[in-house]
Amino acid sequence: MTAALTPRPPATRRAERSGFLRTLHAEWTKFRTVRGWVLAMAGALLVTIVVGLLGTAAPAPGGRGADSAPYPKGPGGEAVNDSFYFVHRTLTGDGALTVPLRSLTGVADTGAGRIAQGAQPWAKAGIIVKESLTQGSPYAAVMATGGHGVRMQYDYTHDTAGPSEKATQESSRWLRLVRSGDSLTGSTSPDGSHWTEVGHAKLPGLARTVQAGLFATSPQAKQDTAAGTGFSPAVATGTFGRPGLTGGWSRSAWSGTQVGGDAGTSGSYANTTEGGFTRTDGGGFTVTGAGDIAPVVGGPVMGVGFTVENFLVGTFAGLIVMIAVGTVFITGEYRRGLLRTTMAATPLRGRVLGAKALVAGGVASAIGLVAAAITMPLGEHSARSRGFHVFPVTPATEVRVMVGTGLLCAAAAVLALGVGTLLRRSGTAVALVIASIVLPFLLATSDVLPPGVWEWLLRVTPAAGFAIQQTLPQYAQVLSVYEPSTGYYPLAPWAGLAVLWGYAALAFGPAVVRLRGRDV
Repeated sequence: MTAALTPRPPATRRAERSGFLRTLHAEWTKFRTVRGWVLAMAGALLVTIVVGLLGTAAPAPGGRGADSAPYPKGPGGEAVNDSFYFVHRTLTGDGALTVPLRSLTGVADTGAGRIAQGAQPWAKAGIIVKESLTQGSPYAAVMATGGHGVRMQYDYTHDTAGPSEKATQESSRWLRLVRSGDSLTGSTSPDGSHWTEVGHAKLPGLARTVQAGLFATSPQAKQDTAAGTGFSPAVATGTFGRPGLTGGWSRSAWSGTQVGGDAGTSGSYANTTEGGFTRTDGGGFTVTGAGDIAPVVGGPVMGVGFTVENFLVGTFAGLIVMIAVGTVFITGEYRRGLLRTTMAATPLRGRVLGAKALVAGGVASAIGLVAAAITMPLGEHSARSRGFHVFPVTPATEVRVMVGTGLLCAAAAVLALGVGTLLRRSGTAVALVIASIVLPFLLATSDVLPPGVWEWLLRVTPAAGFAIQQTLPQYAQVLSVYEPSTGYYPLAPWAGLAVLWGYAALAFGPAVVRLRGRDV
């Protein structure tokens, strides 16, 4: 027992490392000297690039040209909707705005002249401090919503929940927004006397002079029909009492502006009341608007455009080739009887399979990484030149997608190697691996499965690995269809990739055991 616990001498460890490196070099030499494997992997690189570019090469519909305006960008570089009706005055330095919101109502055009009454769940009316009237400029706002209570939101992606009560004609909801330097605090009250803080925002570098006042906006109304989920134009109307001002407010009159000039990608004025404002008795306002102040998301409200992962559609074609090569890398030796020679030279069979996994996975990873690095910028340039929008992403996200695509390809190759070792039949192993990765994804995005089934397919099958290519984050405060067909996965990017690598490990472990326990 004591001898078994004695650490191996450094010379032994060096010898083991040297032995594995020799095995790895032998497997790499074997791989690169088989012309068919090298040509197949080169073809995988080419087909990944070509299919990715051709799959997004259609002309922009409706005659949209290259002068199509890009999505506005928020302070964090994300694509945003910044469209609402704004009744505002200039605020210089610190100050506060307090106002009672008497009611929040809305209408939606459901088509064929049918008008649905009622504010949409994410319709908004409240107080906002905005650095400028330019879309994408920093802001902080406290508001009532149609179905999610009072909220404090700022810089498009940040959302904090407050009390859940609605503003009605019978029960006003008081709102207050206080600026102190680059800090803003939103509060609410049921009576104007007892206040509850909703949230706090810090906007570094906020200009000393800003625009502040009242706003209203509404995203499209979600409609569930026999044909599926659709969206209809909607507007919201906020009825405010007399605003109370303290601090450095200008003496100019209140003015109204449609920020953005339209309703953005998440709302529309079509066949509904146009935005605007009116004065009410007692110094209050009625403000009507449409659109949203939030990140742009995918799906049917996305408009004409592409996401980064759209340019990587060729990954599917490349994976088929890489899976085939990863399988034949082991089954070919079984078929020709060459594995006996390999094992005679390296009796440690687990070492041989580990070296094969590093070679197959390393080559596949390099192909996926290079293909993504080439296809993404070329696809984006081509799309923009043809008048398409391309969702902006941060450099960190681009790197994650490129590296993740390489790791996705590596995992598929290792999985194929493990399954090939277990089954020893090329055709069966290739078909099984392709079916386990590609088929669940195709079923999940084809709208043929009942609700919820597709979600589990992309949670528990190897197809979950495609989540690593997702660039569209999901926001609870933005109305959309969050499904694979619109660019969303049920797992986070790295979690989805971990599922695929888990399957690769599950196949590789038994493969080592079987290789050790059977004659070759």
